Amino acid sequence: MERQFGELAPQWDDIVGVSPDHLAAHGLALDSLSGPPRRVLDLGTGTGAGAFALASRFPEAEIVGVDLAPEMIAHARRKLSPELAQRVRFEVGDAASLPFESASFDLVSHANMIPFFDELARVLARGGNAVFSFSGGAETPIYVPFERLRAELTKRGFSEFAEFESGRATALLAHRGTSS
Repeated sequence: MERQFGELAPQWDDIVGVSPDHLAAHGLALDSLSGPPRRVLDLGTGTGAGAFALASRFPEAEIVGVDLAPEMIAHARRKLSPELAQRVRFEVGDAASLPFESASFDLVSHANMIPFFDELARVLARGGNAVFSFSGGAETPIYVPFERLRAELTKRGFSEFAEFESGRATALLAHRGTSS
C-alpha cells in the first residue's frame, strides 16, 4: 500500500479532485465541536489537504499530519507555508502503530481513511473527538459504514455520535467520554 500511494503522490491532488467542497461534511462536523482542540492528528493526510483545512479552522492548534507513504509526506511538506510551519508538521507513520504517546491528541481526523480503532483509542485523550469523513459518501473508494464505525468506537469508550452530510460528502463525529 505504501508503494502504491507513493507512486500516486505526484498526481494525488488531481486524482482525488481536491476542491473546496470535498471536505464540506468534515467541516460541518468540526463546526459542532464544543471548543477548539489544542492538538490534532490528521491520519492518512496524503498531500496535506485535511491538515491544512484543520490548521485554517483551528489557528491555535498544533496539527500533525501522518501518512504511510514518504512521497505523500514530501508533497505535503512542499506545500507547507512558513507561517504554518510553526504549528503544522508532517510525519511518515503507520496508522496501525503510531509513534505518539497515549492520550496525546484532542482530535483525530480521518478524511477518506481506513480507521485503526485500537490505535485511535490509544492516542486520543479522554473527552476528545474523532471525525471520519468520506468525500463521496458511500461511493468513496475507502469507505466505512457509519454503523460499523459506531459499533467499533462504542467498544472503545465513545458514547456520542453525530452524522453530517454536504452534497455527496458525509462525516461522522464521535466523542470519547471522560471515563472508561
